[in-house]
Amino acid sequence: MEKLSYTEENYLKAIFKICEKSNKSASTNAIAKRMATSAASVTDMLQRLAGKLLINYEKYKGVTLTVLGGKIATNLVRKHRLWEVFLVEKLEFSWGAVHDIAEELEHIKSEELVERLDQFLGQPKFDPHGDPIPDVDGNFAFRKKNLLSELKKGEKGIVVGVQEHTASFLDYLDQLNLSLGVEIEVIDFFEYDESIKILLNQKETILSQKVSQNLFVQKG
Repeated sequence: MEKLSYTEENYLKAIFKICEKSNKSASTNAIAKRMATSAASVTDMLQRLAGKLLINYEKYKGVTLTVLGGKIATNLVRKHRLWEVFLVEKLEFSWGAVHDIAEELEHIKSEELVERLDQFLGQPKFDPHGDPIPDVDGNFAFRKKNLLSELKKGEKGIVVGVQEHTASFLDYLDQLNLSLGVEIEVIDFFEYDESIKILLNQKETILSQKVSQNLFVQKG
C-alpha cells in the first residue's frame, strides 16, 4: 500500500488506544479529543482511512480498525514503547520526558532497526510506564493488576504501571520517590476526600484519590 503520512499513522494509533481502553468502537468525538482537533477534521480523515481499507467506518456508529489498520497501529505502539525503554534505560531520560520524543521516533520505517533495538534492549515486555510492548507478531504480554484505589486497608502491592502519562503527574510521583517496582502498603482510608495513607519506603504518605486511581499495582 502507499506510504502513510505521520498524521494518518497517529489517527490509527489514537483509534487503537481508544478502542483498547473502552473495549468498543471509537466515536468521532473521542478521536477529536485525543487528536486535539475538530470533529469535522476527524470526519475527513476517517473517510480517507476508510478509503485505504484501514478502518471500518460508518457515520454515527463509531470506528474500528481493520486487520491491516490494527497491524499498523500495533507496530506504532511497539516502536513507541521500545524507544521509551531505550531513552530511559540507555540515555537516562526521566520517564516523564520520553513520550514526546518517542512520538517522533515511532514513525521510523526501518524494520531492521526496530528489531535490532528490541534485541539490544533484551526484548522488554513492558515500557517505563508499565505498558505492555507488543512483540514482532503483535502479541501483548499480560499481567494481573489493580488500581491502587481498589486495595483494602492492610493490603500490599508492587507498583507496576501508571494510567496517566502526563509529565506533571510523573514528575509528581518522582517527588514522592514513587516509581515502578516499589512496594506500597495501604494503612488507612479517609472517607471525606477518598484519599489514602500508605507506607512507602518505610514512610507514611498521603495520596489523593486522583493519584490512587492512576496507579496500577500487583497485589502481594
